[in-house]
Amino acid sequence: VQLQASGGGLVQAGASLRLSCANSEPTSRVYVMGWFRQAPGKEREFVSGLNWSGDLPFYADSVEGRFTISRDDAKNTLYLEMNSLKPEDTAVYYCAAALGLRVGRRAGEYDYWGQGTLVTVSS
Repeated sequence: VQLQASGGGLVQAGASLRLSCANSEPTSRVYVMGWFRQAPGKEREFVSGLNWSGDLPFYADSVEGRFTISRDDAKNTLYLEMNSLKPEDTAVYYCAAALGLRVGRRAGEYDYWGQGTLVTVSS
């Protein structure tokens, strides 16, 4: 499994961005996919995850109601739609895949990682 994240950029607070994560394998084969982020000087944290069937999303409290995770199996791509962005959302965002059935919130529960894409939100 090779993951390629893209879509980051520099935006102002309140703006929107959509991150994409292209998967080299059919997304339907990967049981769980998720997004994490890591701000400078901080640990990598869970942002959102999607179960194996793609119909049960999970979100960190800090992004609930603002971010939406989805996937397109025809394109083997995972998305993260981010709305009402805040300066505290600034981080490198990583997509990840796990060969399991449970949507974990710890980075150690994921087996494959993309290279990360930088999101910077200015105030």
